[in-house]
Amino acid sequence: MQYAHEIEFKVRDYECDIQGVVNNGVYQNYLEHARHEFLQARGINFAEVTAAGVNLVVIRAELDYKNSLVSNDHFVVRSLARQVSRVRFEFKQDLFRIPDEKLMLAAIITGTSLNQRGRPFLPEMLNNLFGAE
Repeated sequence: MQYAHEIEFKVRDYECDIQGVVNNGVYQNYLEHARHEFLQARGINFAEVTAAGVNLVVIRAELDYKNSLVSNDHFVVRSLARQVSRVRFEFKQDLFRIPDEKLMLAAIITGTSLNQRGRPFLPEMLNNLFGAE
C-alpha cells in the first residue's frame, strides 16, 4: 500500500499497563497525533481550522489490534486519507514496529467536519487532504 504520510514514535514506560504492554486506549493517541501531523504536512492547521468555525470530528473508529507494543519499542504510523462521501473522509492508518515492520495495529478512522450550526459539510480547505503528496 502506498501511504501519504508517516511519523515515528517510541513507546514510553507510562503508556504501558500492568501487563507490560501499551494500553489499548493509548493507540488512539498515537493515531490522533499522526492525523494532526498529516494535516499539518498538507498545510491544514487544526487550530486555525477550528478558529475558522470548522470542527473536524471523528465519527467512527475501527481498530484491529494485531500485536502488542512494549516499553521502548520504536514504531511508525503510516496514514492515507480519502474522501468516502460528500461529507465524510476516512484515514487508513497502520502502525508498524521498527525495525522488523511487523504490523501491530490496523485502523480506519472516519471523520467529518461540522459547520458552526453543527451540520456536516466538507470545506474546500480540506481539498489538500486527499491529493497526492
